[in-house]
Amino acid sequence: MGTVTLRVTGARKAYHGTAGDTIVFRDVDLTVSRGEIYVLLGPSGCGKSTLLRVIAGLESATAGQVEIAPSEGAEQRARPVGVAFQDPLLLPWLTVAENVALGLRFGANRWAWTAEAIDGILGDFGLDTVRDAYPAEISGGQAQRANLGRAIVTRPRILLCDEPFGALDPRTRAAMQDWLLGIVRARGLTVVLVTHDVDEALYLGDHIGLMTRGPGTIAHVWNLRDGRDGEAERRGALREAATVRAEIMASYQSDVPIDANAPNWVI
Repeated sequence: MGTVTLRVTGARKAYHGTAGDTIVFRDVDLTVSRGEIYVLLGPSGCGKSTLLRVIAGLESATAGQVEIAPSEGAEQRARPVGVAFQDPLLLPWLTVAENVALGLRFGANRWAWTAEAIDGILGDFGLDTVRDAYPAEISGGQAQRANLGRAIVTRPRILLCDEPFGALDPRTRAAMQDWLLGIVRARGLTVVLVTHDVDEALYLGDHIGLMTRGPGTIAHVWNLRDGRDGEAERRGALREAATVRAEIMASYQSDVPIDANAPNWVI
């Protein structure tokens, strides 16, 4: 494990109402290091998306802590967290380049505004040929890359993704998964990704946390293989992950948390 970038300890989120508190999630612990992808799986309504919002600072935890390691050197002024949701939410009156650069228009991020920064993102994300196109003129995969580019252009160290590929067709989705892995490796990003797709979790995740039904908590964590440096290696590791997949599916079907004494699989 490398340098820890994100640590969540004993996190709890509840909403207060006239009929009492509604607990969304409770006792959530997770740790993610630089360059790792932590995937959150779980049934709808278990609090996965709310947990992302708490990590992003869009909502406050009712209890517990969210700790982000301090930046050093040139990264000190960078926004620590970028967020990408399932719907790209590109502004239709802006071009692709303008949508990607949108986050740099605000005062806190203007220090990072340079033409070279925008050109670099567009090139790395395969968007340079459509930079002057409008959202209605590009494909779903290109729109999602623009969504992710907008989240990354502010130079965050942590990228939070809420089902970013859920609306894509299988072929585009597979291509986007490989593309995301390349971006994570190239930029040393720390990623927390929500998905309902077990195979996507196994393919992308360095760690997979399975949440129970609401109020959600992380019932079990699989610590997967390290040092996966290519599609062939990852596909091979995915075949070896059949046992982990079977455990996850069994937990979904029975709605019973996996035995806490079961081993953390390392593949």
